[in-house]
Amino acid sequence: MASKSICLYFQVHQPTRLRLYRFFDIGKDSHYYDDFANRTILRRVAQKCYLPMNQLMLELIGQYKGKFKIAYSISGSALEQFQRFAPEVIESFKALAATGCVEFLAETYYHSLASLASESEFRHQVQKQAALIEELFGQKPVTFRNTELIYSNGIGEMVYDMGYKTMLTEGARHIMGWQSPNYVYTGETQPKLKLLLRNYNLSDDIAFRFSNKGWNMWPLTAEKYVNWMKESAKEGDIVNLFMDYETFGEHQSAESGIFEFMRALPGAVLKDGTFGFATPAEVVKKYKPVSDIAVEDPISWADEERDVTAWLGNELQSEAFKKVYAMTEKLAIVNDEDLYADWGHLQESDHFYYMCTKFFSDGEVHKYFNPYDTPYEAFINYMNVISDFQIRLDEKRAALDVKETAHQELKKVAPAKKTVGRKVAKKK
Repeated sequence: MASKSICLYFQVHQPTRLRLYRFFDIGKDSHYYDDFANRTILRRVAQKCYLPMNQLMLELIGQYKGKFKIAYSISGSALEQFQRFAPEVIESFKALAATGCVEFLAETYYHSLASLASESEFRHQVQKQAALIEELFGQKPVTFRNTELIYSNGIGEMVYDMGYKTMLTEGARHIMGWQSPNYVYTGETQPKLKLLLRNYNLSDDIAFRFSNKGWNMWPLTAEKYVNWMKESAKEGDIVNLFMDYETFGEHQSAESGIFEFMRALPGAVLKDGTFGFATPAEVVKKYKPVSDIAVEDPISWADEERDVTAWLGNELQSEAFKKVYAMTEKLAIVNDEDLYADWGHLQESDHFYYMCTKFFSDGEVHKYFNPYDTPYEAFINYMNVISDFQIRLDEKRAALDVKETAHQELKKVAPAKKTVGRKVAKKK
């Protein structure tokens, strides 16, 4: 039996893209979404990535008779779009769930930054996403993965309080120092929370460098990759390979050989014998934590800094972020289902990512994922939508106030009802 493990985890998310929303639409048209783009892109990615990759994973699980195991976290925003535009993707994930070799993780329903803004909203979204996962795939999530692997001591405490004993995050160099990400760790302020840290060098070899012919290690083969993992795991118990699922067929095209690489990888791993495959829940049962890690300021898996500046690094992003979460209390009072659904989609981290003004090495990555020509266009479009949403919310709140006032006035003028008793003759 292999003494070391590979934990292979995939993030599945599709944002709810906004349509071009002009200033003159405010107060007149409250449909915010680009339905054509959302449907077109979702169908394209389903054909290029989700369906062929799910089929490949299913075949590999069958071929290796349960020795190949994987994990997914799927945002509620993605699941909604699958249900609407590509229900066959849901069915393919159900087939994977039925194998018993796939773990589904909890995350925020709207792939949001709520953990940085509102504990109540964060909890609500996690509960909502976990309930949908259980409904669709028959699994109650036991492992948590926050949006973009965002983690801090405080977030870890909230996650543990919600009942999750394991959480995934980034093996950021400025946090780890000399320590290896290839062990199980615990939170500094919540030592009962076990942490699995992404090995970003090995993960990014697949996610970002695989098809780069200018890379001095190109082409990457399964055998070469196994040797790299063995070298990395000389210090450690596990290699945590965490990446976007859209890496396969979308970010790295089928022509690059990415599917052939993944088809060959399990066989190369199992033939070598150093590693077995394990889900996050299995990893934390198999290995004991070696120490805790302290994370005062939030980290993530984004960009070279591994922090949250991809979403909150400039004034545009900060202004938009404050604006949307300033509505939290009023929305709770109004308690309107349609408003809450729109508010949820407006929290998606992608909207803030589009406003990023980073350049140099990270700039091309941001440009690839950005439907806007400039961050300023993204900001203006988003704030126009927020302005209309604010009008709707204020109108709902005012209507509730009018209703409550009328109710109070009615209580004042309504005559008190007297109870009329009927005399009953006494028996002699």
